[in-house]
Amino acid sequence: MLKIAYSPIYRYELPEGHRFPMVKYELIAEQLLYEGSVKEDNFFHPDLLKEELALLTHTRTYWDKLIEARLSDKEQRLIGFPITPKFIERGRHISAGTIQCAEFALQYGCALNIAGGTHHAFADRGEGFCCLNDQAVASNYLLNKGLVHKILIVDLDVHQGNGTAKIFENEDRVFTFSMHGAKNYPLRKEKSDLDIELPDGIEGTAYLKILNETLPGLIDAVQPEFVFYQSGVDVLETDKLGRLKLDRRACEERDRVVLSLCKQHNIPVAVSMGGGYSPRLTDIVEAHCNTFRTAISMWG
Repeated sequence: MLKIAYSPIYRYELPEGHRFPMVKYELIAEQLLYEGSVKEDNFFHPDLLKEELALLTHTRTYWDKLIEARLSDKEQRLIGFPITPKFIERGRHISAGTIQCAEFALQYGCALNIAGGTHHAFADRGEGFCCLNDQAVASNYLLNKGLVHKILIVDLDVHQGNGTAKIFENEDRVFTFSMHGAKNYPLRKEKSDLDIELPDGIEGTAYLKILNETLPGLIDAVQPEFVFYQSGVDVLETDKLGRLKLDRRACEERDRVVLSLCKQHNIPVAVSMGGGYSPRLTDIVEAHCNTFRTAISMWG
């Protein structure tokens, strides 16, 4: 059974003046249920991330400052949200959800977290709306438990997974692949194991050609036992931050390419949703729902 991590806390109410589509998480779950793509028993409510698991990735100093809400104004500005106990709790549930998705993927082949993809969080700080790096936390959990020995992180959000790249820069068991806008955030990029920088305005056909020319050979070369997929939909032409020109069909085909390769090679895959900032919520929700629909078509 395909398992999906979701909790009502994913829809965190930001203070007035902060514009971020938190409601999308709730709407994705509602839409998938409404159309009959999933049932209630496909969903699970993630646990709260335990300190010892967080510390496999994040530093003690940062963790203590985070959970005690002692981050400086500058550190909070880097994250972009006011750091409240509720926001931290949300981040802990998201990271635990990705760990549990990884466990379900080992059992069933695939699992998805309705939130997550918080790839701008570093070991010692948060950035870019990210306080804890869920896919890094889950990767280190799998490695620490000896459940897998080689991981490939496929990050197709429009923004480089800079925190993920830095966390794993000296970890040979994790291969980081980021395909992102060359001129987009972050201004200072880290070095992934493989970075493909895309020009502003690239359209779906060219984007998919690059992906199809890259990912099959990368899987053959890396031979991963597990894949984490960051499936941000900020690649859409409607996205106010993305600057690329993929339509919804191309975005869905991107997901199909990644997930079908995992299915073909019998590689368990855990998916986190990543970014999406189109002005119309319908564009965001439908593109994210297509990721789930694609997975459902393969794993049921």
